[in-house]
Amino acid sequence: MSIRLGNSCVNCKKFENDFCMKHDTSVSDRHTCDSFTMKNRFLDKENCTTCSRYMSPTCAHPKKAAPDMLCSYWAPQVTA
Repeated sequence: MSIRLGNSCVNCKKFENDFCMKHDTSVSDRHTCDSFTMKNRFLDKENCTTCSRYMSPTCAHPKKAAPDMLCSYWAPQVTA
């Protein structure tokens, strides 16, 4: 099994609730592997207001962040 740091598991079909169904192990959204399969979906809701970093100390552009804006540091909001 070749799991390494990246930023891909969250977009993989086999990733659900911090768990890799392919490798039957816990992973995070910072991992990826050679069996990565991209989810086929396009969402039109990625913007500052749906980013987990919006209005927080980890926001990359706090002075520019605004509704309907999007940067390369967007991160999904985790829901249980």
